[in-house]
Amino acid sequence: MPDVAIRPAEPADADSIAVIYNQGIEDRLATLETETRSAEERGRWLAARGPRHPVIVGEAAGRIVGWASLNAFNPRPAYDHVADLSVYVGRDWRGRGVGHRLLAALIARGRELGYHKLVLATFPFNVAGISLYRRLGFAEVGVYREQGRLDGKWVDVVVMERIL
Repeated sequence: MPDVAIRPAEPADADSIAVIYNQGIEDRLATLETETRSAEERGRWLAARGPRHPVIVGEAAGRIVGWASLNAFNPRPAYDHVADLSVYVGRDWRGRGVGHRLLAALIARGRELGYHKLVLATFPFNVAGISLYRRLGFAEVGVYREQGRLDGKWVDVVVMERIL
C-alpha cells in the first residue's frame, strides 16, 4: 500500500472531505444520505465537533484520500460510551488499504476516548465494507429491513458492532 499518513482533520480539509463524502453519496455504497454536501457545510460540520467525536483523514503525497469519524450514537447519557462511526475512501483509493488504516485508527482512538463499543450501519451490498469491518473485529447484530429509500427502492441496512 502507498504511504498513507493518518492525522486529525483540519479546517483546510473540508473541501477534500466534501468531495470524498459526495462520492460515497453518489455511488450509493455507504449512506442513506442523498443530498451532496458543500465544502462550506463540511467546514461547519468539522467546527461543531467536540473532542469525543473526532474526524481523521488519510493523506498520501499531500492529498486527502479518505476520512473517518466517531459520531454521537444517541444523545441520552446512558449511551455516552457508544460511538457510531463513518469511513469514506476516495474512489481512486478504494481497495488499497486506506479504509483499513482509517478504521484501525478509529478503533484505537475510540479506546483512548473511553468508548466501550463502536457501532455502524452499512448496506448488505457493500461487500468490501462488510469484509473490512469483519476483519477488524466487528460482528453483525441485525438488519433493519427496508430502512430507507434510495433511487425509488427500499434498502436494508446491516448493523454491526465491536466491543472495545
